[in-house]
Amino acid sequence: MAKLSCAIIGGTGYTGGELLRILSFHPHVEVAQITSRSRVGEYAHVVHPNLRGVTALQFVRPEDVTKADVLFLCLPHGEAATQIERWTGLADRIVDLSADFRLRDLGAYEKWYGSAHPAPQWVDRFTYGLPELTRDQLKNARYASGVGCNATATNLALMPMVKTGWLDPSMPVIADVKVGSSEAGAESTPASHHPERSGAVRSYAPAGHRHAAEVEQMMRMLSASLTPTLTPPGRGGVHMTATSIEMVRGVLATVHCFLKEPAQEKALWKAFRDCYRNEPFVRIVKAGAGIFRAPEPKILAGSNYADVGFALSEDGRKATLLCAIDNLMKGAAGSAVQCLNLMCGFDERTGLEFPGLHP
Repeated sequence: MAKLSCAIIGGTGYTGGELLRILSFHPHVEVAQITSRSRVGEYAHVVHPNLRGVTALQFVRPEDVTKADVLFLCLPHGEAATQIERWTGLADRIVDLSADFRLRDLGAYEKWYGSAHPAPQWVDRFTYGLPELTRDQLKNARYASGVGCNATATNLALMPMVKTGWLDPSMPVIADVKVGSSEAGAESTPASHHPERSGAVRSYAPAGHRHAAEVEQMMRMLSASLTPTLTPPGRGGVHMTATSIEMVRGVLATVHCFLKEPAQEKALWKAFRDCYRNEPFVRIVKAGAGIFRAPEPKILAGSNYADVGFALSEDGRKATLLCAIDNLMKGAAGSAVQCLNLMCGFDERTGLEFPGLHP
């Protein structure tokens, strides 16, 4: 079978580098083009030195990209949407890793991103790219959106409780997300300067993080489509706090939610097993002893796996839900390739079974 021709638009960032790494070993895809405005003519392995000897691709200008079977768009916020007519003219399938097409509700987009959507007629053509939530839709999709890394960890922690209908609708969902420095991207800033970043525990978004919108969207989607009798998101909404810590890769979401009725731990076990029994990249981590008895992002570096877990308060009324991921993989490039696999009819695990590193 001939390989699909693929182009990575915006290939100098960490996400573009991860896509190139994964797809260089994908048996059904060949990366034929990778773009950059600032590094035209340079070899990709100069920017992504871990790929020396793996790829001989050179960066080309975005304007010089020719037709391909698949485009991965790794562009700054707003750029994919403003040029979407051009990109869709170049490829039958597109996975956009930006935030441009994640939110279905145009009003929510304007609220969270501060302006009207530049291509509202295209929003409904994109499928939200979290396979654990939208797998069936992705199998028939031509266009998939990316996912927010903090939203992904929060959504995967929370989904089992949303599916049960146990959440107290009068109470908020509170997500405390701790993230590594690579989430800020490859471009340096004063906040990422080593003397300022090293050792920091910095709440850069103590309230109002945009990824909360994707969590509220997930709750509405499940409430509306999986079980019509489910209660919609609580009136308190979703409150997300994001804190930078001493870590390069990784997200750990700790999600606090309140239950309508007291629950027992065995019921939470059943809810998580029912939700994730057939998921190839979600693992339930809840051991009785050891330093890795709860989800830990460190051991997921380079992996598309998401480790989830939970704890229950003594009175059974509050659940603490956990999810660890690699923000560049399950939170970005890994989920994007998983989407591609589903869109093209490949085994969705293809190219993504690396388990991470320890120590």
